[in-house]
Amino acid sequence: MGKVVADILLNEQEIKSMVKRVAAEIKRDYEGKKPVLVGVLRGSVVFLADLIRELDFELTIDFISVSSYSGTKSTGVVRIIKDTEQDLSGKHIILVEDIVDTGLTLSYLRALFMDRMPASLAVCSAFDKPDCRTVDVPVEYIGQAIPDKFVVGYGLDYKQEYRNLPYLAILGDDGKEDNNE
Repeated sequence: MGKVVADILLNEQEIKSMVKRVAAEIKRDYEGKKPVLVGVLRGSVVFLADLIRELDFELTIDFISVSSYSGTKSTGVVRIIKDTEQDLSGKHIILVEDIVDTGLTLSYLRALFMDRMPASLAVCSAFDKPDCRTVDVPVEYIGQAIPDKFVVGYGLDYKQEYRNLPYLAILGDDGKEDNNE
């Protein structure tokens, strides 16, 4: 089956409001601390870019790339593809995720970053699927809780497509055969 946008879950304006709210929460907690926002590639890029434009204090950014998905399913195995470039010991780290579902990737990343001896560690996720959680993992800043549906847009993808949609949408089947599955 081919994949198509089945329904818009959050429109552009709702996402902009969400980003402003999350940025205000981070600003309240981190102003004057010069945090390092570490984007989890690739999905967090759009959210991270919007978020840092709302933060008017000194900060730096870095990136880490991990993989735990095959198509629309989580494999449960996390592997690092690209690690951060700066020494994070003694720094206030905010991991910026696109979405938290099972919690497996985030649990792995929290342990990895705690081993690097930060001054503090928090997680900020644009979207959260609490009904999918298999590992109890704290998420300090959540943009929006969403239902257990496969979503695309606003940085989230299906086989590297749909990331550029300015809204968050549920992905569905179009009823046609897709030989690329």
